[in-house]
Amino acid sequence: MLIRLLKAHLGPYKQSVLLLVLLQLISTIAALYLPTLNADIINNGVVKGDTGYIMQTGGVMLAVTVAQAVCSVGAVYYGARTAMAVGRDIRASVFGQVQRFSARELGQFGAPSLITRTTNDVQQVQTVLLMGFTLVVAAPIMCVGGIIMALNQDVPLSSLLVILVPLLGAIVTLLVRMLRPAFRSMQEKIDKVNRVLREQITGIRVIRAFVKDDHEQERFGVANDDLTSVSLRTGRILAFMFPSVMLVVNVSMIAVSWFGAQRIAGNHMQIGALMAFQSYLMQILMSVMMATFMFMMVPRAEVCAERVVEVLDTESSVVPPTAPVTELRSHGHLELRAADFRYPGAEASVLHGIDLVARPGETTAVIGSTGSGKTTLLGLVPRLFDATGGQVLVNGVDVREVAPELLARTVGLVPQKPYLFSGTVASNLRYGHPDATDEELWAALETAQAKDFVEKLDDGLEASVAQGGSNFSGGQRQRLAIARTLVRRPEIYLFDDSFSALDYATDARLRAALSLETAEATVVIVAQRVSTIRDADRIIVLDEGAVVGTGTHHELMADNPTYREIVLSQLTEQEAA
Repeated sequence: MLIRLLKAHLGPYKQSVLLLVLLQLISTIAALYLPTLNADIINNGVVKGDTGYIMQTGGVMLAVTVAQAVCSVGAVYYGARTAMAVGRDIRASVFGQVQRFSARELGQFGAPSLITRTTNDVQQVQTVLLMGFTLVVAAPIMCVGGIIMALNQDVPLSSLLVILVPLLGAIVTLLVRMLRPAFRSMQEKIDKVNRVLREQITGIRVIRAFVKDDHEQERFGVANDDLTSVSLRTGRILAFMFPSVMLVVNVSMIAVSWFGAQRIAGNHMQIGALMAFQSYLMQILMSVMMATFMFMMVPRAEVCAERVVEVLDTESSVVPPTAPVTELRSHGHLELRAADFRYPGAEASVLHGIDLVARPGETTAVIGSTGSGKTTLLGLVPRLFDATGGQVLVNGVDVREVAPELLARTVGLVPQKPYLFSGTVASNLRYGHPDATDEELWAALETAQAKDFVEKLDDGLEASVAQGGSNFSGGQRQRLAIARTLVRRPEIYLFDDSFSALDYATDARLRAALSLETAEATVVIVAQRVSTIRDADRIIVLDEGAVVGTGTHHELMADNPTYREIVLSQLTEQEAA
């Protein structure tokens, strides 16, 4: 998966990679040439007392060293630049794919896991690519070149390499096989820590209200200890790697010195050749060490790459149309025909056989008990998920055939849990209409009954908004979310229990103002409060995912037991009448 992921994103940087390999090749060849020059200085200069030869060859060594340094710096520069660019591209790919996910895929992965995959997992892949460009590209060249140069110095002594190099390879392979499952477990534990921490930060008020601080600390402690335990187990495996490699290196140097001394004593080898051989042996083993360092990181990067590719390979259940409709002839007409929706693997459908018609200039309300599918029904219209049966039509066209941009302009949804982005009040209101004027923003705020409290803020429209709108109350967030949709001025307004945090007086004023603002639009309201929807032109009653009644408030009170039960649970008989 790691190779597949990198191949898919390295295409635009082929020239940089080729230049990097060329620079690494020149740098490595220069490094391999230096011990031979050093041997020549010892054998032909120091032993013979030829100072001129020492100075001349030393000058060549200096030039070769400068060339090696320049090429090495260039290789690191291009390697770092390419690795960072590939990391950026992978993050952008994951982010873009997540943006195309429907609510089904988002629920499948979960927000904490998607955050970890986009940040930590991509970072691990990026780091391995950087290490590969700066270390591993040179390692095989150094290893093969070192063996050739060592053979050139003394063939019998080079027989030691037949034992040493495979021994190092076996040690590295064994440790890497042990590291892979440990790193997978580590990434899963990081997901768990992120999930627990996210829940605790988001639900801090609930935790304190129920005095569950100790319980939550214990939960986090368990997740933290699990991650620590896996990290320690991984660290213990890694702790064997460098001592094992260094043991082989040191034993190798002792063996070379021992057998080399015997070769020199037998007049089969010169002192300079032994020193050069030791340098080449060190270069060979260092190249294996560099590869070892790389392979130490590869298992974790491979696991992370699998998790990233899993996101990239997941197709959204909401598929963009191949030949999208880019223009709708009629205006604000919404219809559901025998619409069904079933979650993957669920035993029963959440919605089944839903028929609904909402027309411009009318308010259609949807009411039902908790879990009856009201929010799911609204989610089908803007394609937060697609119906698994039947059709959802906007202006006579199936929403699956409408261009996403056009559908977004036509349908405006105010969700059950309004979310505000960090920034300012103005930036949040302009989220769906960037070119809206200040006058349009104030008009929307006035309709949403939010003008009064925004005017009281020190900076008005430029007042700061914290992440999620946490510096505003629930009712204020709802009114700002309604104003944000009003600024956009869609043809179809969907309000998903968007008035639940408002007091009755504010609710009444807001609905009265909305009726004027949306007089020519189609309005669909999902609500739990009977007072919010009793004046609607048409009320749809849902029960266990099916429509069990349609009509006005008085018609349903007269002949629909389900609606009557809901109403009388909130109002007296006299108030309901």
